[in-house]
Amino acid sequence: MSSKVVRTVDLLHARSLLFAPGSDERKLRSALGSAADAVVADLEDAVAPAQKDEARRLVAKLEPPIVRVNGADTMWFADDLALVGKLQPDAIVLPKATPDAVAALGPEGPPVIAIVETAAGLRTAYETASSARVAALLLGAVDLGAELGLEPRPDGLEILYARSQVVVDSAAAGIRPPFDIVHLDVHDEQGLDEECRLARSLGFRGKACIHPGQLDVVHRVFVPTAEELAWAGRVVNAYERETGEGRGVFALNGAMVDLPVVERARRILAEAERSERT
Repeated sequence: MSSKVVRTVDLLHARSLLFAPGSDERKLRSALGSAADAVVADLEDAVAPAQKDEARRLVAKLEPPIVRVNGADTMWFADDLALVGKLQPDAIVLPKATPDAVAALGPEGPPVIAIVETAAGLRTAYETASSARVAALLLGAVDLGAELGLEPRPDGLEILYARSQVVVDSAAAGIRPPFDIVHLDVHDEQGLDEECRLARSLGFRGKACIHPGQLDVVHRVFVPTAEELAWAGRVVNAYERETGEGRGVFALNGAMVDLPVVERARRILAEAERSERT
């Protein structure tokens, strides 16, 4: 029997990125057997310096779909890239991403999920997102918050600017919407739900996770609700009817509908269709 779990990641439409320590076989196998849209074997923060070599050996054995490498400015980066070259995972996650860090990966290789988690990274997030290999941004709140002296708030206002910027920069660069920050309290389901809803309202379409128990909430929130689907269906049907009669702008239940409103409705229907295939 093979020791690895074979999975193909639909990175464009993934809602959940589940991180597991690359040095912990039990946790990594558990993650690979979970319902996560994408599993990331972490060679960086979750692995102590003395365990980096052993973690690479375990990851080489299990061949996870995504690997988080150590930072481009660390002593472990070259060995991590050598491992990636052998495994050819579906994607790699790059911590403390900047345009220079992305360039250090080289022009060839798997697509990159770039973690924006430093002040310099936030200032250059658009340039990072515009790099040819970058498929998505992921906002990292812990390192960024420490550098900026942010104090966590229940309403998330301390990270609002950063959240909005990575959403705008992702859209401007023409890549998928970003993944939101990790919710650190794995037992706080209500807080996770609220944080997911806030992130989705700001334009995020996925979230980083650190425990399989977080997946149900993330998957539920990052798909359209029944009410949203009903509204979207009414808008698209009405638009097709009204344009057939020569009207490009019309009122539906007292609200004006024009092409941008229709495009939002179509996006909602497309998100629901994709989630059914996931």
